[in-house]
Amino acid sequence: MLTVYGIKNCSTMKKAFEQLDTQQLGYEFHDYKKHGIDLNTLEHWASRVGLDALLNKKGTTWRKFNPEQQAAILSSPQHTLQALQDNPSMIKRPVLVSREQILVGFDPASYATLAG
Repeated sequence: MLTVYGIKNCSTMKKAFEQLDTQQLGYEFHDYKKHGIDLNTLEHWASRVGLDALLNKKGTTWRKFNPEQQAAILSSPQHTLQALQDNPSMIKRPVLVSREQILVGFDPASYATLAG
């Protein structure tokens, strides 16, 4: 079973859902806005894909922080992970988790390789 993490009203999320539905792949959706995200999950993802892959510096949530706040967030892995937990909108979307892999962001070619 696949688990898709993100925010429901995100346009990138909608593309990911459409791709998964087209491929007839079953998935569970975890909405950060409703359920948050725990630190252990974020630590696991970071250990597999890296913090740079998880942190969305292009989004409005990141840009609302001033340069000093951004520097503080980036000052250590723990500060970055805590910021992601406190502001899940800063996590690149979607994060798709299967038994074998963690995919961050939507890439149709990567999704096409997923098996049901």
